[in-house]
Amino acid sequence: MNLTLDDFDYPLPADRIAQHPLSERAASRLLVMRGAHLEDRRFVELPDLLAAGDILVFNDSRVIHARLIGRKETGGAIEVLIERIIAPREALAHIRASKSPRAGMKLTLADAFTVEVLAREGELFRLRFPDDALSLIERFGQLPLPPYIDHPANAQDEERYQTVFARTPGSVAAPTAGLHFDAALLERLQERGILLARVTLHVGAGTFQPVRVRNIAAHTMHRERYHVPPETVMAIAQARARGGRVIAVGTTSLRTLESASDEAGQLRSGEDETALFIVPGYRFKLVDLLITNFHLPKSTLLMLVSAFGGMTETRAAYRHAIEAGYRFFSYGDAMLIHRHDRI
Repeated sequence: MNLTLDDFDYPLPADRIAQHPLSERAASRLLVMRGAHLEDRRFVELPDLLAAGDILVFNDSRVIHARLIGRKETGGAIEVLIERIIAPREALAHIRASKSPRAGMKLTLADAFTVEVLAREGELFRLRFPDDALSLIERFGQLPLPPYIDHPANAQDEERYQTVFARTPGSVAAPTAGLHFDAALLERLQERGILLARVTLHVGAGTFQPVRVRNIAAHTMHRERYHVPPETVMAIAQARARGGRVIAVGTTSLRTLESASDEAGQLRSGEDETALFIVPGYRFKLVDLLITNFHLPKSTLLMLVSAFGGMTETRAAYRHAIEAGYRFFSYGDAMLIHRHDRI
């Protein structure tokens, strides 16, 4: 299948991009997609759409204050966006500046501390911090809202651009499908006999990087670190043995589960990196349903959703969502997608 970027484009009115979260997390709309069949529901109705014995798998990564404003030794302004922390005092970062910094250059960040540029690694820069990198980033950095949100991060964003189950710091973007869950909904799910499990995938800034090649087969996917706990492997195995379905909460959970599974669909515990690029034609090994938000045109996330739900069906679902006034992207509404080859 020779796919191009144009296969994943669609017109989106600017007023469909959600700029702020709803007053309540679970108040968002939910478009249920089962092949060509679409159903308009509310996210709070999710427990009624699942069955006892199904298992929801969440990404428990926490968003860090990854955006730092600063200046070079020459006085030039810079913006640093941490991609990931790779050692207690080192991190890889994107740097926006009029001229790229050289190895050995010192950068003053947030008028509070100085980092040294150790090397350039592709599009990223390796930085050395004077103390624990995570502590300095959390204290002096800013919450890195996506580029399509048109306001600076405020107190509301500090709370709502995190999931209620976030506990492992390391992401520079929220696993947004999880933003719809609140404590009351999680409790109702468990009361209905639906199981909950966790993985960790630290979302990198690469998730917002555009695909720069027309032929998507030539695209190089960014790498992200993940962890699958042994208890999650056990819980999923038990659920599957009893006929329960595996529901990934977000594309990050899906990529983690698929990356950590062998060809027979057996999940392995442990830590690793993934650069898994899921496009139509991919054979899914483990995940049965996907909860996800609506994604940007021409994005790798839309390609993943098209692979999971079917290309024709996904196009039709997005057309319906736009016509029906659904809210798009990180603070927007959600979809519950049945895997197209299981219908």
